[in-house]
Amino acid sequence: MSHIPFLQPAAFTGLSEAFYRYIAPDPLNRPYWVAKNIPLGEQLGFPADNWDEGMLHYLGGSAAHYDPAPFATVYSGHQFGGYTPQLGDGRALLIGESQDAEGNGWEWQLKGAGKTPFSRFADGRAVLRSSIREYLCSEAMHGLGIPTTRALAIVGSDDAVYREQQETAAVVTRIAPSFIRFGHFEYFYHTGQHQYLAPLADFLIERHYPECKQAENPYLALFEAMCERSARLVADWQAVGFTHGVLNTDNMSVLGLTIDYGPFGFMDTFDRRYVPNHSDTGGRYAYNEQPYIVQWNLSRAGSAFLPLCDKEGLVAALDRFPEQYRQAYLKNMRAKLGLLEEKENDSELIADLLELLQGRADFTLFFRYLSEVGNVHDEPLPQRLTGLFAEDAQRPLQLWIGRYRQRLRAENNGHEARRERMNAANPLYVLRNYLAEQAIRLAQAGDYREIERLRECLSEPFTEQPRFADFAGVPPEWASEICLSCSS
Repeated sequence: MSHIPFLQPAAFTGLSEAFYRYIAPDPLNRPYWVAKNIPLGEQLGFPADNWDEGMLHYLGGSAAHYDPAPFATVYSGHQFGGYTPQLGDGRALLIGESQDAEGNGWEWQLKGAGKTPFSRFADGRAVLRSSIREYLCSEAMHGLGIPTTRALAIVGSDDAVYREQQETAAVVTRIAPSFIRFGHFEYFYHTGQHQYLAPLADFLIERHYPECKQAENPYLALFEAMCERSARLVADWQAVGFTHGVLNTDNMSVLGLTIDYGPFGFMDTFDRRYVPNHSDTGGRYAYNEQPYIVQWNLSRAGSAFLPLCDKEGLVAALDRFPEQYRQAYLKNMRAKLGLLEEKENDSELIADLLELLQGRADFTLFFRYLSEVGNVHDEPLPQRLTGLFAEDAQRPLQLWIGRYRQRLRAENNGHEARRERMNAANPLYVLRNYLAEQAIRLAQAGDYREIERLRECLSEPFTEQPRFADFAGVPPEWASEICLSCSS
């Protein structure tokens, strides 16, 4: 197979070749399927019977010929606060784009397909462990309704790859409307190639932000829209207890998508200082720092817009970010609490709840079980809820629930309808690190079935599914020992 019939050349190649380099993949030896996202394939117009040997080699970077020709893009970025002049797709190749039945465009990218001109000193490979994590988490985020790249397949190989230890190679096929990052703008700004900033912005506006065309300054409108989408995205992360782990500007999508799943983590016990990446010793990218980091990243992207916009407009857009985030976050949290009305003291009620949860209770299960609490004063609390807390936390829990019930009665918030709304806003299933780790260990032993079980479960995280009861409980003690790093 030298092509996928409906895969067309990516529109990005209509830009100058200053933006990308054509490069052939490095073939995997003896590739094999690890995961096939058949429902996503069907959504893309890719029938289940097309997952044949030719497709295996094509998505594994091992086909004899590729049409369209694969390419890697160049970008830079601020990593842990310091500027890195050139990064780029060091192991990812864009192999074309397709259009689904609704007319949505999707770029296809092979991650782990070998060295590119932007690999620097890396080997261009991805390991099985990180590929499984990205595959599962991107699909979990989609199930949660959070903007994200998607994952179509994982192709594995017994080729050795060296990280902290010897591992095996894999290629994950990921798709997105666009893989353009903040760092694409930063590269052309900081290298003094300002003539390429307007064509890049024009491409984004034409393809993804057409509403900006009518603005007095379409480029400023584009940056403002990037700020708004980023504010909503990080508010969505905070509401489900998700920490990205490496929020560098090169890991920030201009479309407000969650991108580049490395040492991420969904919190088990709530901890506002949660850091899933053991390399982040200073906690720069801790859970509670994410809104501030996203605004800082936007300020770095904003600098790259200076040749296109006046500084005052860019600063004004950045200044609006905190309130945009606050409103999006409060909207999410009111939904999680099942509240019908907006009140001035909502922030206080939420802050006091998080103080109650800090270091005490499972974040995901608390909100799920909270839906079982009735409105009647002093009515016994559900055992599943109280069981999340130690004895010394029962009294603080009762006091907060008393305030919550008072609020519910004040807005005449009926229990049955509220429970239904809350269960639609609070997932029962998230991709906890220990669940991903279990699937990884089985896969490393040659058993890939748990990957599909998790993907299927996480595609409907708000619906109780008895066959996946083992994914819905409090994590085992060994889960706290899982250690994640940037290596992938």
